[in-house]
Amino acid sequence: MQFWSGTAFMKTSEIVPVARMLDEAGFDGMLCSDHMIYPRELSSPYPDSPSAKPPWAPETAWPDCWVQIGAMAAVTERLRFSNAVYVAPARPLLEVAKLVASASVISGGRVSLAAGVGWMREEYELMGQEFTNRGKRLDEMIPALRALWRGGWVSWSGEYYQVPEMMIEPHPPAPVPILCGGESDAALRRAVRLCDGWVGYAYGWDEAISYVDKLTKLRHEYGRDSEPFDIILALLEPPSPDLYKKAQDAGITAVMCAPWMGAELPDGDVERLREPIERFAENIIGKVR
Repeated sequence: MQFWSGTAFMKTSEIVPVARMLDEAGFDGMLCSDHMIYPRELSSPYPDSPSAKPPWAPETAWPDCWVQIGAMAAVTERLRFSNAVYVAPARPLLEVAKLVASASVISGGRVSLAAGVGWMREEYELMGQEFTNRGKRLDEMIPALRALWRGGWVSWSGEYYQVPEMMIEPHPPAPVPILCGGESDAALRRAVRLCDGWVGYAYGWDEAISYVDKLTKLRHEYGRDSEPFDIILALLEPPSPDLYKKAQDAGITAVMCAPWMGAELPDGDVERLREPIERFAENIIGKVR
């Protein structure tokens, strides 16, 4: 079982020092969340919200995933980095290829890309990307990225992306794992057909296991039962070693956790987060491994 934390809703200035603390405490990774903007006129409905509005304020900060990852990699030794999730088809293919490859090299191969289609039409339009075919484009973007990361003379010819023979350097030192986010049937199938794993959200136990079961059935359908496959999600149950051991036995490979959640913490210096991080590492991680 791996233990990851997220950067969503953290103070931007605290992300790098917290990464260092997590690395020192023995956590496995950090997941960066992604949004470009919050438009004043937001017409796109937020999924699973009675109000159709996102549950965060417009001024909430969403620092760029790959800038965060480069900064965190520079101050850590073993921590891995990914996304929850990166709205890859809202960007041009070559931009995604270049950012992820650069982060992979700078981090010494400690990154994976966790991609999703997102929900905000306004982001796509402002980035000059088509919204309505974003799922089909992500289906093509995933193998295209793998091809562009091989190094040397590379090219891609598909329905949505055309890349003439070129070099795009630096290329990753090893294949970059690609995971998929999203809860729809299309997203789950994309994860199993094209990716190395799936990143979910926060669930109660029964709902979490329902997604594990769906993914297990799809892996059997696509003949991928015996291949490694990551399942990363957060559990809404009270954290305990027994909970995470049970999750591991069920097929969940990594859990997202915020060790400081619910703790009575003073305002001010980021050092206030060190004690709950170290306590979680001792009382939970140390007893699961």
